[in-house]
Amino acid sequence: MTSQASSEALDAADRLHPSIWKITAVVILGSFLAQLDATIANVSLSSLAIELHTGLSTIQWVTSGYLLALTLALPMSGWLVDRIGAKAVYVWCFAAFTLSSALCGLAWSAQSLIGFRVIQGISGGLLAPMAQMMMARAAGRHMARVIGYAAVPVLLAPILGPVIAGLILQHASWRWLFLVNFPVGVLALALAAIFLPHDRHQVRPRDLDWVGLALLSPGLAIFLYGSDRIGAPAGQVAMLVSCILLGLFFWTANRKGDDALVDLRLFKSGVFPVSAVTQFLSNGAIFAGQMLIPIYLIRDCGRSPGEMGWLLAPLGIGMLCTYPWMGALTSRFGIRNVSAAGALLALIGTLPFLYLASHALDLTVLAIALFIRGVGQSAVGIPSISAAYAAVSRHELPMATTSLNIVQRLGGPTFTTLCATLLGWRLGMQPLHESSLSAYAWAFLLLCIVHAGTVMAAWRLPRSMSEIIGKHVAEAKDGAEVVNRA
Repeated sequence: MTSQASSEALDAADRLHPSIWKITAVVILGSFLAQLDATIANVSLSSLAIELHTGLSTIQWVTSGYLLALTLALPMSGWLVDRIGAKAVYVWCFAAFTLSSALCGLAWSAQSLIGFRVIQGISGGLLAPMAQMMMARAAGRHMARVIGYAAVPVLLAPILGPVIAGLILQHASWRWLFLVNFPVGVLALALAAIFLPHDRHQVRPRDLDWVGLALLSPGLAIFLYGSDRIGAPAGQVAMLVSCILLGLFFWTANRKGDDALVDLRLFKSGVFPVSAVTQFLSNGAIFAGQMLIPIYLIRDCGRSPGEMGWLLAPLGIGMLCTYPWMGALTSRFGIRNVSAAGALLALIGTLPFLYLASHALDLTVLAIALFIRGVGQSAVGIPSISAAYAAVSRHELPMATTSLNIVQRLGGPTFTTLCATLLGWRLGMQPLHESSLSAYAWAFLLLCIVHAGTVMAAWRLPRSMSEIIGKHVAEAKDGAEVVNRA
């Protein structure tokens, strides 16, 4: 009877409360809509240029302006949550995103569309960190399980985006690329107002660090701009300016502590900095691969852009097959083992590209490598994110969410730029110095090194969630003893 009772107690503890699923479903709808909108806009740029009678150099700011505005807004998320609460931030941002989507659909010129996309980026940029934070608050130690299921619809957005964009452009006006968000956004806004829990009692109003905001937001945006144009003098100057601004921010934030826009003490010790480094390297490897593999297939193998969908499909299939099982795998094998094994699989799935880049393309090898890479990539992030949020106290979650999202945003452009720079340099050298490795193989070698770094970082994560919780309990006891002695 005792064993049966304990078994039932464990089952009850592992069973997620329905309110957690309600919160997750509502906030993921926002993340899904923002990701879908970004994908639809990306694949429709050439059509928008024709419809609005402008060049691609101008219309590309529909995407670039959105991304830069998103990056500018991101550092504000922690302060806003402390000021008015997570629910209020999410609802207001979702309302602004929905309204700006309608304004994009009503745009009368390329310039007005770009302006409305900037507004959309400012509001949409806060939806993802808000979703992460509210799921972390609701799910607690079940974070890996919840994110595993929540990642699936967000992962479907890049797959559905081109299909929806194609149907709209074929059968309706380009304006419906953006107007389609409005009815869905209104419904999601109503659901958020009804089902998201009130958290005004958790607000901790603090003054805004204006100096930090003036340094960090432009620093991140200029870094993103420069990394995309690193081959041009303007891009190199932008990278230098961004490094100066970010360096000044780190110096001022380190002196301000609690009063800083981002509290750098989160990164000084414990689980959080290890998780952040793992995310930085993992995201860098993912985005660098997303840039490098299609370029290799198109330019070196002679494949057409239209073939990229089915050629890269095994990568998405591998991710879709893995995400729903992440909670169970993390509970069974632990945070460290799952994340490190995923990083190792991603490395194993990237190594065949060294061979492919030096020999003829083998579609079977490509498909297997991409599938393994997809499985590995999906297994790295969720355990490390769960560990990061479990390692901080509840009142530190807004700051931790902001910090982790900034680190994730920096990883992609950093390693994409490094791989692109190495590739461009080797392509320029290729006619002069013949090598056993092609220029693309050198770039893939760098990508493998980043994956190897991810393996080493993931291996420093805690073994399990119980180890993190145990440290929290021990620290709380130590703090209580200090208070009692005083």
